[in-house]
Amino acid sequence: MPACPVSPDLGDEGRRVAANHAFARVLLQLMWLASPALPVGAFSYSEGLESAVEAGRVTSEAEAGDWLLGQLQLSLARADLAVAAQAFAAWRSADLARIAALNDWVRQTRESAELRQQSEQMGRSLVAWLRNGGCGAAAADARVAALAALCPAPTWPVAFALAAAQTEATARDALLAFAFGWAENMVQAAMKAVPLGQSAAQRILARLAEAAPAAIDHALSLADGEPQVCTPMLAILSAQHEQQYSRLFRS
Repeated sequence: MPACPVSPDLGDEGRRVAANHAFARVLLQLMWLASPALPVGAFSYSEGLESAVEAGRVTSEAEAGDWLLGQLQLSLARADLAVAAQAFAAWRSADLARIAALNDWVRQTRESAELRQQSEQMGRSLVAWLRNGGCGAAAADARVAALAALCPAPTWPVAFALAAAQTEATARDALLAFAFGWAENMVQAAMKAVPLGQSAAQRILARLAEAAPAAIDHALSLADGEPQVCTPMLAILSAQHEQQYSRLFRS
């Protein structure tokens, strides 16, 4: 009896289905990392926004949108996104010396105690999540132990970079998840602190989403050793927030 012919289309279809499944898995992992439900406590921080509201600098939807857009372009794109991009590459190449240097840079350039504590607390929380197999990654990954061993603590952009590097995502897609996760948490903080309604918050989120790709392009364009940070007003407001009498957020 002659063997039944195998259609070449079946092989092509199988490869197409496998590619679609792989793409879906990576997309879902990045959505997971960007989710406000990620158990790192991001919802408890306003990153100086609450202090800006208290000082009368942010009192409306327009001012909140301008504030957050400025923070995205002047701070996140030049610092945390750039660090996450460089740490992403360093984790992929197992360059632990570079990882340690980037982690030190983040800690040393946080311009208030509460901003440093925020980054360290979120970093530690992500380590715990990764050790429990977060995002479906291998909990036994030796890089997780290396992240946990960073002294005195892993920082948020360096920890996020490892979580993203454990997936098959590109650096650009990982930074899109980082930026959108930040934007969604900050918009929720604005809703509580200003306060704003849901429609206003969604309009601000749309502004941030539109600006995010250019911010990510800038972060990716920075060569090794060139993250930048200079946000004096944010530093002042964050320091004032540490002594604010009544507050909703930890920073």
